[in-house]
Amino acid sequence: MEALQIIVAIFILALASSLTFASDPSPLQDFCVAINDPKGSVFVNGKFCKDAKLAKADNFYFSGLHIRKNTSNTFGSTVTPVNVAQMPGLHTLGISMVRIDYAPNGGLNPPHTHPRASEILVVLEGTLHVGFVTSNPDNRLISKVLYPGDVFVFPVGLIHFQYNIGNTYAVAFAGLSSENPGVITIANAVFGSNPSINADILAKAFNLDRKMSTYIIMEGIRSILIAFGLFAFACSSASAYDPSPLQDFCVAIKDINNGVFVNDKFCKDPKLAVAENFFFSGLNRPGNTSNPVGSNVTMINVDQIPGLNTRSRYISGSNRLLLEYRGY
Repeated sequence: MEALQIIVAIFILALASSLTFASDPSPLQDFCVAINDPKGSVFVNGKFCKDAKLAKADNFYFSGLHIRKNTSNTFGSTVTPVNVAQMPGLHTLGISMVRIDYAPNGGLNPPHTHPRASEILVVLEGTLHVGFVTSNPDNRLISKVLYPGDVFVFPVGLIHFQYNIGNTYAVAFAGLSSENPGVITIANAVFGSNPSINADILAKAFNLDRKMSTYIIMEGIRSILIAFGLFAFACSSASAYDPSPLQDFCVAIKDINNGVFVNDKFCKDPKLAVAENFFFSGLNRPGNTSNPVGSNVTMINVDQIPGLNTRSRYISGSNRLLLEYRGY
């Protein structure tokens, strides 16, 4: 009888235990084209789905990423998103992308986070200084200067930025591991919230006097972003992913004596991680297409960028491809 009670108790505990997956849920059909009309549709992952029989090519299509955008704004940058709002066919697929244009001599994509996605960025034109900051207590900056063809990874939820240090326009494309990754610009969120955060709280958090924090709020964040951007690095970011990594990242290593085994790879001590662990160079160089199929695939996965380890849930299998085709 006691044994039966123990088994029942264990069974109840097992039912009470749950796993939380914060990545986009896997679709149970080929696709789910998002629509705004709730009539005659099925509600999946925050969107109503069009009848699959009515889907058409335009639901999976977006045009215009070849067009340079206007960067004459406070930051000197413009982000062109391609997510579920622009391409309804992305719904439930767990991916999206952006084009980012940077003005010469200081175009900035300011410190921000994506609460629901990791990001992999490739530079097409110009020279960018990029980086991200690890979580508390280290708050360590991991940064790198990127040139055309270079690739860099930003782990999910971590504060990151890109800054054009060249005297020409810069262009980058980035893939994100969610149909709707979200973005939190740190300075805007802290100093430009609605309603405003109490000035006493900001003064204490940023070691300012109350008059200064009040001034920042009243003037608006856009006019003083650069001056206070560095303060944003002091903020930490929390990720609610389980059973995803319990650390900011897990750089894969082959040395089994000095690592922890996670997701089929051994992890480097995070304190020893360097920018090169999140970096790849060479996507600007054409591959050899003199083969029977006339194409070449350049793979970027955890073997090329060790920092992609444990990002697979968020970056579409941790793979990014450059496909080249021979003209006929």
